[in-house]
Amino acid sequence: MIEIEDIAFENLLEDGFSIVAEEDTTETSQEKAQNIFPILPVRNMVMFPRVVIPITAGREKSIKLLEDSHKIGDMIGVVSQKFSNLESPTEEDLYQVGTIAKIIKIIKLPDGNISAITRGIQRFKVKNYVQTEPYFLAEIEKLKDSSTKKKEEFEALIDNIKDLAIKIIELDPNIPGAANFAIRNIDNPKDLLNFICTNGNFGSEQKQKLLEEKSLMNRAKKCYELMHDDFRKLELKNQIHQKTSKDLDKQQREYFLNQQIRTIQEELGGGTETDIEELKAKAEKISWNPEIEEHFQKELKRLQRHNPNAPDYNVQRNYLDFFTDLPWNNLSKDIFDIPKAEKVLNKDHFGLEDIKKRILEHMAVLKLKKNMKSPILCLVGPPGVGKTSLGKSIADALGRKYVRMSLGGLHDESEIRGHRKTYIGAMAGRLLQSIKKAGTSNPVIVLDEIDKLGQGIHGDPSSALLEVLDPEQNNNFYDNFLEIGYDLSKVMFIATANSLSTVQTPLLDRMEIIQLSGYTIEEKVEIAKRHLIKKQMEENGLTPDSFKLGNKEIAHVVEAHTRESGVRRLEKHIAKIARWVALQITMEKDYNQKISIDKIDEILGVPIPKNFSEMTDVPGVVTGLAWTSVGGDILYIESILSNGKGNLSMTGNLGNVMKESATLSLEYIKAKHKDLGIDSEDLEKKNIHVHVPEGATPKDGPSAGIAMFTSMVSSFTNKKVRPHIAMTGEITLRGKVLPVGGIKEKLLAAVRADVKEVILCADNKKDVEEINQKYLKNMKVHYVKTMNEVVELAIEK
Repeated sequence: MIEIEDIAFENLLEDGFSIVAEEDTTETSQEKAQNIFPILPVRNMVMFPRVVIPITAGREKSIKLLEDSHKIGDMIGVVSQKFSNLESPTEEDLYQVGTIAKIIKIIKLPDGNISAITRGIQRFKVKNYVQTEPYFLAEIEKLKDSSTKKKEEFEALIDNIKDLAIKIIELDPNIPGAANFAIRNIDNPKDLLNFICTNGNFGSEQKQKLLEEKSLMNRAKKCYELMHDDFRKLELKNQIHQKTSKDLDKQQREYFLNQQIRTIQEELGGGTETDIEELKAKAEKISWNPEIEEHFQKELKRLQRHNPNAPDYNVQRNYLDFFTDLPWNNLSKDIFDIPKAEKVLNKDHFGLEDIKKRILEHMAVLKLKKNMKSPILCLVGPPGVGKTSLGKSIADALGRKYVRMSLGGLHDESEIRGHRKTYIGAMAGRLLQSIKKAGTSNPVIVLDEIDKLGQGIHGDPSSALLEVLDPEQNNNFYDNFLEIGYDLSKVMFIATANSLSTVQTPLLDRMEIIQLSGYTIEEKVEIAKRHLIKKQMEENGLTPDSFKLGNKEIAHVVEAHTRESGVRRLEKHIAKIARWVALQITMEKDYNQKISIDKIDEILGVPIPKNFSEMTDVPGVVTGLAWTSVGGDILYIESILSNGKGNLSMTGNLGNVMKESATLSLEYIKAKHKDLGIDSEDLEKKNIHVHVPEGATPKDGPSAGIAMFTSMVSSFTNKKVRPHIAMTGEITLRGKVLPVGGIKEKLLAAVRADVKEVILCADNKKDVEEINQKYLKNMKVHYVKTMNEVVELAIEK
């Protein structure tokens, strides 16, 4: 309810009227005679019949209307504005239904405004306005309230409204006590309803709807609903106030009690072991430099100033717990037994000679110098070649703790640098958490899948790693949670990646890149014999004599059922064979322990067709060599001529670089068509279409340049390409052949596809010499410098 206007009940009674007008059923002759009524617009209020209410007027029109009407004794029509902020409302800005009012008294106020004491007479509806200046005059239609037939129900509803109004007055401190007196002394139900509708804590729109309601029963029901909502809000407000006061009093009480307990313990010279004493005891066992010691003591004093029941206390306590749990100067002792380390590396991994050699070099320098900054190694290679497991072997060889930190899909910088401890749920970055888990400050940390770091709205994690992976900077790594530098220079970081294309250049500059190529068939056979078969026997509960696989059988699994650079798929197939053996044993069936090739195909399914280099009598088909993230592969370049205007079209989901290679090849052919034996008329009147099969797979890169060129020359000259020959190399507009990467993977793919000859750029000769020549014993490699040499070697005469 709103506060009753500032007019005391005593003054109203002395002037001869009350807050609710006494019932007067007679209508004066003046009221009957008056047809045109001055219309007084009011803001933020709605007047109801038989209710006495003061109206303060400040607008010149309103003051003049009240003074003129009071002089001649006319009634006025009080109508509410639709929008309270309008100073000069028009006819459309006023509601149609209002209340006829009689001016009882006018009081002039010191500020120039006037206050008119008015009494509501009857509801009315505006028929039309006859004058707008100096104030509104309107012809009206008087409205009567429809009486209800259910008098008992109406009276019971009014009683409920009266009781609820008294409860609201008791709950709301803003309502004066006089309102309680007024409600208890109004006997007429209709008067009581109008009084409450006038003074209720409802909006002007809601009050207007109550006024427009002609049925007293409906008006009472709507009024009761509005009062009920108001009562619930007041109850909830008081409950919140009481609960807040109670919680605050309890917190203050506990604070003072804790202060007293602390004072008593200080006077007694101690007491039960507190958090402070525990942290001090932990700190005494740690060897810190002066800067870190000073920082710890400062944070410890901050904890002492906190109330134990305050939320900040737990935040500070967790921070100091993490601070003291870090292995600041706790270093594990390195093992400098180089021959033993070499045995560990050879036992755990077959092949990978370059990486083993690099680790042994690092250990040798460490042994001679006794102290050095650990290197940042980055192992790059296809999946399944042992990059991650190699980190564990390095840690075992050095006698260090091993921690693996997966970076795949990481897109929040705070995962590396941590959150500031002011945030709820703040914690240190995963790097310091890993060191805490290791318990030493010089573990081997494998940063797995560094090429799969993401970038989100919370920063770039790969940029945060720039400080971590820089030997010149990481001796003072700053974590947002720790708020002080931590020395990472003793940590040996080993990053792994499948491809370097997505790794930032500054990050690559900080790491030593070691390429891990795919395994040959012979290497895979050895790995299966030494590691994979034993591992799967143990995991499937088999004994060493449960089944046997010979070299030919393992090689068959590799060639006929896998197509990969690593050995992950090979291990899955061996596991499938082991499960088949386990089923035979548990079902007590007889089986041959020496698994044959036919039995392997029965267990593993239909073999994958061997990807022989394509042999065809159709000109325009060339075998190319490609590098993928899972190793080397061969692909076919096809071209065909059709009647047209010398246009070039390309299909096969090709990237921009491959499209440029095709365009470049055609332009070179047009420029040198005489040297290549191609008729210029064919170039002008024939369209050429280039296609690379497996169109659903995206393809890009410059490696297919000479293959595209050879395919086009073959189509234009209508000469076939020699069978069992493959090629890779980039081309230039001057007719030069440039070197490409991934030579080992490409040549191994060529061996698997039964390719007999390979054409490479002469500058790739050094890459071929690095490959063990026993793997290339049945292959002939041609080295070229120009595109014309490629045509001479590849196209039949």
